Amino acid sequence: MSAGTETQRAESSGRDLLRHSLATLAYRGGKAIRGAPAGFSQFLASPGSRTPGEILAHIGDLMEWALSIASGQQKWSDSHPLRWEQECQRFFATMQSLENFLASSHSLHASAESLFQGPIADALSHVGQINMLRRMAGAAVKGENYFKAEIVAGRVGAEQPGPRREF
Repeated sequence: MSAGTETQRAESSGRDLLRHSLATLAYRGGKAIRGAPAGFSQFLASPGSRTPGEILAHIGDLMEWALSIASGQQKWSDSHPLRWEQECQRFFATMQSLENFLASSHSLHASAESLFQGPIADALSHVGQINMLRRMAGAAVKGENYFKAEIVAGRVGAEQPGPRREF
């Protein structure tokens, strides 16, 4: 096998894992934001902490940053949080844009590993923060055996399957 073929297989494998990671983020994030109570966006756990609305806006910024890195035009911006419903739509839209790029034949301008360890892993951590804030706000999200969840690369929209095993 030639070195070029080996590199292409490694990039394809990395893209596949990134796409599955995005689908995981959409599934877990969708569960965290779906059905949030009125006013949750502004819930403040302590002075100086981020609100759920600020965290969700940051996740959108992370996905836009990931796309800019992947396309070779790295750019960061801090967005002002939108209304919760709009920010939820942005959450899925920014992931869809990144998914479209990863599913294309466009070259990645960064390693899959770097894209995962930076923006995607950060976004997963922030979804955990939203879940914790939901519990603190009295609107806990049910736990789930995510190993059994129906998560499929490419499915990054708001329409996610129901849980297979919650507890």
